[in-house]
Amino acid sequence: MRNPLLKRIPREFKSELGKQLAIFLFFVLIISASSGFFVADNSLITAYDESFEKYNIEDGNLELADRADGELLKNIEQEAGIKLYENFYKQEETESFESKLRIYGERKEIDLVCLMEGELPAAENEIAIDRLYAKNHDLKQGSRIQLAEKELTVSGIVALSDYSALFENPTDLMFDNDKFGVGVMSREGFEALRDNHIHYIYSWKYDQKPEDNKQAKDMAEELIKKIAPMAQLTGFIPEYSNQAIIFTGNDMSGDQSSMTVFLYITVVILAFIFAITTDSTITSEAGVIGTLRASGYTRGELLRHYLIVPVLTLVLASAVGNALGYTLLEQFMADNYYNSYSLPTYNVLFNAKALIMTTVVPLGIMLVINVITLMSKLRLSPLRFLRRDLSRRKKKKAFRLNTKLPIMVRFRLRIIFQNLPNYITLIVGSLLANAILLFGMVFSPMLDNYQETVKDNMLAPHIYILKSEAESSDPTAENGLMTSLTSKVEGYAEEDISIYGISEGSRYVHLSDSDSLVLSSAYKEKYSLSEGDTITLYQKYGDKKYELKIDGFYDYPAALAVFCGQDKFNELFAEEDSCSIIFSESKLTDVDDRLIAATISEADLTKTSRQLIRSMGSLMTIFLVFGIIMFVLVIFLLAKIIIERNAQSISMTKILGYTNGEINGLYIHTTTIVALSSIIFTIPLANFVIGKLIAIVFRSYPGYFEYSVSPFTLIEAGLIGIAAYALTAILLIRKVKRIHLAEALKNVE
Repeated sequence: MRNPLLKRIPREFKSELGKQLAIFLFFVLIISASSGFFVADNSLITAYDESFEKYNIEDGNLELADRADGELLKNIEQEAGIKLYENFYKQEETESFESKLRIYGERKEIDLVCLMEGELPAAENEIAIDRLYAKNHDLKQGSRIQLAEKELTVSGIVALSDYSALFENPTDLMFDNDKFGVGVMSREGFEALRDNHIHYIYSWKYDQKPEDNKQAKDMAEELIKKIAPMAQLTGFIPEYSNQAIIFTGNDMSGDQSSMTVFLYITVVILAFIFAITTDSTITSEAGVIGTLRASGYTRGELLRHYLIVPVLTLVLASAVGNALGYTLLEQFMADNYYNSYSLPTYNVLFNAKALIMTTVVPLGIMLVINVITLMSKLRLSPLRFLRRDLSRRKKKKAFRLNTKLPIMVRFRLRIIFQNLPNYITLIVGSLLANAILLFGMVFSPMLDNYQETVKDNMLAPHIYILKSEAESSDPTAENGLMTSLTSKVEGYAEEDISIYGISEGSRYVHLSDSDSLVLSSAYKEKYSLSEGDTITLYQKYGDKKYELKIDGFYDYPAALAVFCGQDKFNELFAEEDSCSIIFSESKLTDVDDRLIAATISEADLTKTSRQLIRSMGSLMTIFLVFGIIMFVLVIFLLAKIIIERNAQSISMTKILGYTNGEINGLYIHTTTIVALSSIIFTIPLANFVIGKLIAIVFRSYPGYFEYSVSPFTLIEAGLIGIAAYALTAILLIRKVKRIHLAEALKNVE
């Protein structure tokens, strides 16, 4: 015989359509976003990992002051147990637009090129350029680029395997695919370019590849000790510390961890909502359950019946979420990575782990919560269900309220106490939604503010780092000294610190005492330093270390740096390979271009903010939308449950003559107070949590990034939350209006 309870399923769906639709949308959002991310991320990581062998990516590279002869290379290879490959590049500023282009010759043995469009260069005036660099400057096959007094034609669009992230320098905080790009030319074309800014790079592969990064680090330390006495090193970058190679993989792997945490925090919130929803369903269906139990239905039959609606909702949401995840959102997430990184082509791979994490585990959690909640209630006797006596607590005396309080205030307090678990969940949900909302809102204004701060606090509009001493007749030119040491602090990324030797009476860096050693404000903030503390810095290519006492701080938020007078500089760092620098207000024209090793300009210092805006802009929109939707769904679900749990009381107040407006003043107004209070008061907490998380995250990156939020942004977040609640309140008012007077008569106790 067919189970007659099945006839109730369509009616239950219809009666709880709003609730089930909200849960459905919530689950679809979580699964589609996380599934799309994990599928795209896993597919791209697989392609990235395979690229090391497919494109024969180097184990590291070193730079020499001059081109090495064959005998020197042979001696290094025999002594160090490596194979060296010429990988020279020339770097020039483009004349068609503002950027630097790093050009390599043909690559046939090491760091091979992935051709994505067009052809590799064959003629002397042809060049193949990085895909992202081309996209950001509207370049395509056939476009022309002016640089180094030559006009080059773009023959193809490529991805260089050792530049999956376009870092100009390994010590940069962030890559830059706008003002910096890479490309390859034919051997003849490369040799035809001027040699003003040639870098003698030699990539190496170990004879015996290290098993992990720890062994790679030990081998690199031994390698530099062997090479340093044989040749003049000006650069040494093992693969495990080369940001251009490893940053992409680390970022994608780190994103997986962050997304997993976000997923399960959201699932926990949803689990609380489910528990309350299930409990509300049993309360509203108490009379029906009591009648069915008295009629002979077993607990197991009722358990299976009341699981049908939530399970069908979740299964359908899982199917829709995964369908969206593997199609639209997978492509969206992959495009976000392709907008940031120069990755090779990839294939979408089925990810069983992602399916388990995004679907099976949340579905299992929801199912277990429903079963536990239902079983704990179904153990009660049929009589207690018929009497609607579902509380397990023996003491049913209400919490005493001061009678001096107005009746309406006591009524609202009583509503809060009776629905305390719901309201606590609402507050937690508001905190999470505010955190997501704020993260989506503060990012762009914060980066704009950082950009302006850096511009306003530059040491000089132009800084020239020289290969050898040079003078300029420009009246704004000022000479100085510079070297670089390495900071190695546990819990932070290993990073290079610039040391500046400033001339007496400098117009650019105003030191109160030329004998003092002062740190940039960025250095102070990142490492939480105080005057009188001691910092330890290490020689880049040696064993010497420096313990330096801090005499003060200099307002310079753009980079981590140390400043002192030139005499103090020569006294402390005489053993270091220092270089001459020139500070200038204007671009220098009387310094031989061949003497300039590098320049530091506004574009160099603002690359972090520019790149983050470019690469994360669309993702921030997702967070903003998700935060708003989460606000609406969480508040709607919980507030709706509160109304349903108090349906009998609301009906009774209607019988006593209260109007819908007066009832709204009791129930909706109470929920409004809690909801708006939680929205407003959790914004500062969410802001504090995000600030701490960003500070912790950026410890893993070189450089400093300041977290700052305008009060107007916080106010805007609050207004969005209030607007989201206003939409919910309208739906709740309609819900109160639909409660019938007969509801009060259902309790036959």
